[in-house]
Amino acid sequence: MDELNRKESEHPQMVEGCNWVPEYGAWMVEATPNRPYTGFTTDLLRVERNMRLRRRRILTVLKENEIAPTVSAFPLIGAQGDDGSFPPVPVGGKSSMSDYIGDGIINPHPRFGTLTANIRQRRGSKVNIKVPLFRDVNTPEFIGLEGGHGCCGSDAQQVWRYGKGDAAEEKYGKDFLIVGCSKSPKDEEVDESGNMVTMQKWIVDVQCEGCKGLFYRSAPNKIVPDADWPRNGETVIGHEIPNVPGWIRLQNGYYLPMHSDDGKISFLTKVTTRAQHSNGDTASERLGSSTPLFRGAQQQSLTTSAINGDSVTVVAPPTPTYEKEEKSEQLGLVSPVKKSADTVRAAVHMDAMAFGMGCCCLQITFQATDVDESRFIYDQLAVMAPIMMALTASTPVIKGRLLDTDCRWGIISESVDCRTPAERGRDDPNAPYDALNANGERRIYKSRYDSISTYIYQGRSRESGSRKSNRVLNTYNDIPIPIDEEKYDELRKAGIDPALAQHVAHLFIRDPLVVFEGAVEEVDDETQTEHFESIQSTNW
Repeated sequence: MDELNRKESEHPQMVEGCNWVPEYGAWMVEATPNRPYTGFTTDLLRVERNMRLRRRRILTVLKENEIAPTVSAFPLIGAQGDDGSFPPVPVGGKSSMSDYIGDGIINPHPRFGTLTANIRQRRGSKVNIKVPLFRDVNTPEFIGLEGGHGCCGSDAQQVWRYGKGDAAEEKYGKDFLIVGCSKSPKDEEVDESGNMVTMQKWIVDVQCEGCKGLFYRSAPNKIVPDADWPRNGETVIGHEIPNVPGWIRLQNGYYLPMHSDDGKISFLTKVTTRAQHSNGDTASERLGSSTPLFRGAQQQSLTTSAINGDSVTVVAPPTPTYEKEEKSEQLGLVSPVKKSADTVRAAVHMDAMAFGMGCCCLQITFQATDVDESRFIYDQLAVMAPIMMALTASTPVIKGRLLDTDCRWGIISESVDCRTPAERGRDDPNAPYDALNANGERRIYKSRYDSISTYIYQGRSRESGSRKSNRVLNTYNDIPIPIDEEKYDELRKAGIDPALAQHVAHLFIRDPLVVFEGAVEEVDDETQTEHFESIQSTNW
């Protein structure tokens, strides 16, 4: 790498060049263009040209017996007795303490070894990565096992719910996991939603003559008169606040009261996850009406609603009925009863950050015109990224075994999961932890490398005269999002809108993983962003 950068510096006059930087694995090389692409269409032609240039230049420094393969993951990592490097180094080490790889394959830059050790120490154990093993006729783990059509029949797919392996570990050990079913939003035996904050849909129904809706509150009892407010008949999504009875917190960062102070006048009516409204909005504005609230939740069957204008009618839902299991299978339907054996799958087990951060990818960094455009792009990429990930999935083998998945995402997510047992929703006899954020006891539903938890763009309507001209859309933000309440209040007082304040306050539920000596008290937060980046850059 030093040789590559030396050669680049010898030819500064060249317009098209490369920049070479270290990555997590000692065997990895990260290459970028020496200048960013612009917004002109001609730069679209630069992308492939520069990628070819980087490939040619790295070939110039390879030895006669070396190659530089472009692969998303080294398929035999952790499977060779030693760590697979040449010459080999011993398995294990003070940073990873792995049973499969050695610290010698981690880049010697202090950041990477420190990240590895700190994630393990904060978690209280080694990371626990388990990926479903591909089932073939000669796969030893499946020989003699009855069944063979996944979790719920040949017309459905099994679902790997990564990051939720604790229950399976406690019951079946490290070499097995429990999968879900593509036909069900429930996590079967891995369902850990018992102590989860449940997001629910509510209909605004202020049962008071002349009242048309509710003002948002920036906090309980603090009205926000300048924000567009929900009218009677509209749907909002939020959760009840355990320590503040009578209030719900919405996923756009605002609050709403459930009833009047004396409890005599109802303001909100709880409805099912499939509630729809017809209060004059066009069909395209009925957002998320049939979307499950979050991937771990059981569908609630409390009520359904039918709304006409500003009036709300709440009716009991029909009682579901099931035929006998044999008839259900004949009809191709999912039986309501599942056997645990149908969901237990053999797994490939890994125990170190290197299995995840040793994966490679094509990374793109965007620079937007302003914060508003950045937020818009952020939300759009949240929808596009899973599609792109499926199209480019290229990790069918890890640790020398054929996986029942093709994508590296869940592997990386579990490889940096630094949550304590209490934060993962498990019993934790060692909690509280005085040195950790919220004493290491706040319930956190995801690894710090995972999908986004909230959309942040403030939706705007192009309809002239629309009262939604500056509306924070709440409908799609329908999963629980723990936040640092103190940071949220501080941001709101500084004038940051609720959607962005909530996003940033969600980042600050994490602890920093790496802090360099001489960069703590010495950093001026008024002029430098180093402390913010220590959190931001490790919320992947």
